[in-house]
Amino acid sequence: MITAENTQNMPEIEMQWAVKAMTHAETYWGILQQRPGSSLKLTKIDDEIYTTFRNVFPDLNIEYLKETEDFKNEKAKAKWRGYIKQFENRVNDFSFGTLIRINSHEGYSEENSMFLTRIQFLCIEIARSKEGFNDEFFSKN
Repeated sequence: MITAENTQNMPEIEMQWAVKAMTHAETYWGILQQRPGSSLKLTKIDDEIYTTFRNVFPDLNIEYLKETEDFKNEKAKAKWRGYIKQFENRVNDFSFGTLIRINSHEGYSEENSMFLTRIQFLCIEIARSKEGFNDEFFSKN
């Protein structure tokens, strides 16, 4: 039986997760190029995700994310845990690993991507769409 304890050294499982995360990123990037971000609806509860996110993280700069400062230090981790827990039974795959763009003005690349949970991706990308950062990729051509 596969358990969390014995999966840490299973490269094939890590590769499957990486492929799934990359596929999600490519799909999302394609969507951003096909329609204005301000018209996107990523979940049935986008407005709640956004409002809760901005109440908990009013000063988080979604334009340029800082991995250590915004996500990886102990204070940030504790704050994120509380936020994420609210959506545990409400957002499908809320804890799945997902790639996000660090600089909102650029596409996905090795240098411009980091790994977060799906709910972190959703709240930041919903905010980027609502606050106008995702409209620049849409081309009417």
